[in-house]
This record gives sequence, C-alpha cells and structure tokens, in this order.
Amino acid sequence: MSGNSVTLVGNITRDPELRYTPAGAATCQFGLAVNRRWQNRQTSEWEEATSFFNVVAWREMAENAGESLTKGSRVIVTGRLEQRSWETPDGEKRSVVEVVADEIGPSLRWATAQVVRNERRPADGGGGFSGGGAAGGGGGQSRPASNEPPYGDEEPF
Repeated sequence: MSGNSVTLVGNITRDPELRYTPAGAATCQFGLAVNRRWQNRQTSEWEEATSFFNVVAWREMAENAGESLTKGSRVIVTGRLEQRSWETPDGEKRSVVEVVADEIGPSLRWATAQVVRNERRPADGGGGFSGGGAAGGGGGQSRPASNEPPYGDEEPF
C-alpha cells in the first residue's frame, strides 16, 4: 500500500462539473471545503480554519458524482494527492495539487441518503475503464496510463 492516501470530510463548494476526454473517459471535478474547529487553550475561545481542495473523479464514479452531488452536499472522499502541471497559452507555468478520488460517499452524520445501484457497463465503451485524461483547466494534457486501475474491469475485492 502506498503512503499517499487521504480521507476528507467536507462540503462541496461548487456544483460538480462533468466532462469527457477525447477518448471518452468521464471526469468530474468539484471543490471541497473542510472545516476544522478547536478550542484555544490559552483564551478558551473557539477557533476555526477552512481548507479548500479540488477533487477529481474518473469514469463511472465521475458520472455518478455528476448526477448525484450538488453544491453544499456533505461528502466523504478518499483518494490520493496528485500534482499536475501545465503551461498557459501565455507561457506561464502552473501547478496544482488535487485529490484524485478512489471513493466518494455522502456523509450520513446530519443527513440521509438513498443508494441506487447502477448496472455495470462493458469496459469497451461508454466511459468504461478505457482511456484516462485530464479535462478542463488542465491545458489538455493527458494523464499517464499508470493511473489506470491494475484490475481492468474487475472490482478490486
């Protein structure tokens, strides 16, 4: 198991944006605000800090997230941190660290959810496990094939 694993619980800051790569792979991006609250031991006052993260989901999970999630939804995201770099049309170099989601689920702490299982799609089309690339804001660069799951179209469990 790799040492690059993150679990975040927070609120979605903008409606998920679902796009498709030229190869047909679905990708969904949204912002996540994670609040942390603690009591200052010196002043006994409550303090709060908010961290903002960009989350990226791929393939079926991207389509499910795009259809299911909205701004303000409280979610749990597990995944890995990944740095992506590109050059703007003006020649400026840019870089961002994103959370590439392995799992996304609703937080049931203050809400309920209804889960509807989707039928499995074949791997050879409809955004299956083929392809993989960046969409929107990424300068059109493709993700390397190493991001593909090692188990093909089979679940890892």
